[in-house]
Amino acid sequence: MIDAAVLDELKGIVGADGVLFRPEDMLVYECDGQTVFKHTPDAVVFPRSVEQVSKIVKLCAREKVPFVARGSGTGLSGGPVAARGGVTICLSRMNKIIDADVRNQVVVVEAGVINTWVTDAVSGEGYYFAPDPSSQPVSTIGGNIGHNSGGAHCLKYGVIANHVLGLEVVLPSGEIIQTGGEAQDLPGYDLTGLIVGSEGTLGIVTKAILRVIKRPQAAKTIMAIFESVADASNVVSEIIANGIIPGAVEFMDNLAIEAVESSVHAAGFPQDAPALLLIEPDGLSESLDPLADRIVKICRENRAREIRLAQSKQERLKWWNGRKQAFGAMGRLSPNYLVLDGTIPRSQLPRILALIGEIGRKYSIRIANVFHAGDGNLHPLVLYDARKPGETEKAMQAAMEVLRAVAEIGGTITGEHGVGLEKRDAMHYIFTPSDISVMKGLKATFDPDELCNPDKIFPSEKAAKQLSPMLAEA
Repeated sequence: MIDAAVLDELKGIVGADGVLFRPEDMLVYECDGQTVFKHTPDAVVFPRSVEQVSKIVKLCAREKVPFVARGSGTGLSGGPVAARGGVTICLSRMNKIIDADVRNQVVVVEAGVINTWVTDAVSGEGYYFAPDPSSQPVSTIGGNIGHNSGGAHCLKYGVIANHVLGLEVVLPSGEIIQTGGEAQDLPGYDLTGLIVGSEGTLGIVTKAILRVIKRPQAAKTIMAIFESVADASNVVSEIIANGIIPGAVEFMDNLAIEAVESSVHAAGFPQDAPALLLIEPDGLSESLDPLADRIVKICRENRAREIRLAQSKQERLKWWNGRKQAFGAMGRLSPNYLVLDGTIPRSQLPRILALIGEIGRKYSIRIANVFHAGDGNLHPLVLYDARKPGETEKAMQAAMEVLRAVAEIGGTITGEHGVGLEKRDAMHYIFTPSDISVMKGLKATFDPDELCNPDKIFPSEKAAKQLSPMLAEA
């Protein structure tokens, strides 16, 4: 618990209306979008400036109080959860777009700005912000940076790391630093690259310098429907192998289609289809027809039962709206679900989907698949009912087995959702103890007192002890 004197100091920094501490208020902040791991903070504060964030962090450092940054709370790995209690620093009031300079393709924003607001700020000039996670209407730039978010179009345009030029960061000591900048190729260590994807464990991002790009002249959206998951998977590999890089290639299996159609009702996806792909080449108008023809030919050669081309902007948006609502729609099929996001080499798609099917049958649990197929970023959705004794544990076991299978075929355990609390014990699947030790050493350099978003990313002591005998045998 935080004592009254510390609460009074927090109120002195942000005002009485910027501090929550009653137990009923804390319930809102006990988890993110991953609801298995719940920990209640002792207080939540809402700063309005980097100076206030710095003062809050200095106070926490002095009093040895753990703290964690939070945006909209849409994360899917337990990243902004207060694992040791302490102070949650909610950046939602730091939501200003400071500058939108399309001439230099730069937008400067505070960390609490919503992803889509960046595009809104420059769309009148024909520009947009490319990273487009499904949560983009509600997730914040700070959270996107913490997890190195991607989205449907990261195949061609890259994840958020490819669009961050510089950052303002409050270190665990309370010191404010600037990394990177509007100029390219600055000398020295790439501190911006270090902070992006660090899940708020090295400091708190308060401002970002982002790159925006010119919107493609045109796009064609293709829906290809298949009688087997394997045929749809093979198409993805063949498209890339033929040197075609669409803006997006998205995969949905029958369970995902069923959920979307029962929720959105008018997405237009055939409910009897075992699998479908949404493929969207974009670029110059003159290049799209021949490019779409090549994609259609590949789909037909892989036994697509039906191929549709969006006939209007409205139809295209309807399809994409259905895809982006797939996670939320899962509530139609199951009261609870886990969202994974392992990433694999594209050529391994047929194999991993077969393995996921086997794992689902082994645990008698349904696993839906909807994911960014173009870059191999899987999103298996493990469906379960937490009201039934043992179901949550069984779902977690199945999830960890999926991640192990992903690692064993040359993949990694997360592509954009982060490690957080959910996957930290799976870090042993892809890193040696020496690898993890180096990363822990880096964390200690920034945060020697282990106060900044503690207990995230690195395996628990229990997992490390369980692994030691296995390493000795090996």
